[in-house]
Amino acid sequence: MRKRITPSGVGRRAIVRRSRSNAGLGALKKPALLLLLLLASGLPNPATAAECELTEQEVAHGAAAAPTGIPEDAVMAIDPFGARRALARHGIEVGGVYYAEVFGNWGGFDQGVEYDGVLELYVKADMHKLGFWKGLCFHADGYQIHGNSITAANIGSLMPVSSLEATDATRLFELWLEQHLFNDKLTVKVGQLAADAEFVISEGGGYFLNGTWGWPSITAADLPNGGPAYPLATPGVRVAFNPNEKLGLMVGVYNGDPAPPCNKAGGDPQRCNPHGLEFELDDPPLLMVEGAYKYNQEGLAGTIKLGGWNHFGDFEHQRFDSGGNLIAVTGRAGRPLDNNWGLYGIIDQLIWRVPGSEEPKGVGIFARFIGAPEDRNLIDVYFDGGVTFTGMFRRRPNDALAIGFAYTNISDEVSAFDRDLGEPVARNYDALIEVAYTFEVKPGFTVQPDFQYIWQPGGNVAGVDDAVVVGARSSIAF
Repeated sequence: MRKRITPSGVGRRAIVRRSRSNAGLGALKKPALLLLLLLASGLPNPATAAECELTEQEVAHGAAAAPTGIPEDAVMAIDPFGARRALARHGIEVGGVYYAEVFGNWGGFDQGVEYDGVLELYVKADMHKLGFWKGLCFHADGYQIHGNSITAANIGSLMPVSSLEATDATRLFELWLEQHLFNDKLTVKVGQLAADAEFVISEGGGYFLNGTWGWPSITAADLPNGGPAYPLATPGVRVAFNPNEKLGLMVGVYNGDPAPPCNKAGGDPQRCNPHGLEFELDDPPLLMVEGAYKYNQEGLAGTIKLGGWNHFGDFEHQRFDSGGNLIAVTGRAGRPLDNNWGLYGIIDQLIWRVPGSEEPKGVGIFARFIGAPEDRNLIDVYFDGGVTFTGMFRRRPNDALAIGFAYTNISDEVSAFDRDLGEPVARNYDALIEVAYTFEVKPGFTVQPDFQYIWQPGGNVAGVDDAVVVGARSSIAF
């Protein structure tokens, strides 16, 4: 599953607040936005523009489009009145995936069993087949989200048990145009974008169910309202340059807050932007940059990524006010601080390859290291890593076993604030071990049993015990 779902506000104290200055994407106004759209469309020389080839992986789970308009791995070939086949002749594909899961827990602040589900629907189009220029792609997707978040209901961890957890809603997610140029070496994407679809991703983390393996807890907690990540996308521009098969560079600029301020549910961003239709442009921007190097792809394949982000908004010191006094004593706002940033490194490495495998399958290891300033953030250090076993059984080449550990460190300034406030315990860290198995029942239909153990949910909160979680997810493509 491509989307890594991190519910904004689940199990964490709202620390980072937005700035409403005029320095955001809204400052670009119509002329600059029009220029960005022209750059995306590019009006390229057809001889150098790549064909628009959107795969199911960009939408959900990795299946290629078929001439019938129905993905080759669709479990149910639903095509009322031949509509999907007719659309496919014009380069348009419509489809969806239904995800359902059940989790039960012991520990946390309560115990019980919860169900949640997500229906994802998408449309994608090769605009060249619709009469536009070569290499122009269109994509839109949306969700119908229902059920209960076990993290919010029972556990309160900083790393949500499921990447599907979100407030019940029917909402638009991404909506964009992407222009492929120079034989696919350069792509420009403009529209309503989600940074978690492309940045800070480890391939090994994609086999787990906990939300932190995608958009990690540090970005979800430190960026205003969780940042541009499921279920809240935001207007932005992403440019990717891949001069060859080994090297890649991505730069993304996003509106810095995916939801407007409001008083619904205590300012819950998912309530403030309930249908994904706000299209905010007046917030200080978020800049993300990531470089990647791939090596030995025919053997023990590996990928190294280095990246970072900078949010150009105003933030607050977590312990001291403008006068240098403890905010736990004065009750004043924290000292204003300009910008917020973070740096990260990622490695995915195959250490044993299945003999004769065309794709890099076998035993792999992965790790992510992320850091951010401690004075303005709830979380200042994040780490995860693990081992994956893929394609180990000849008759079940798409099954996978994944074992991983994730660690979320509460910044020293926040821990000190808790002590200043006289809390019975000071927050310090939240940790997780997860074991997940992906079982392919048939192409397009998977079941993933899952086990998680969470230490100190919420970072060490009085009255909240370590939690054991067991559950399973199923996904059906159609």
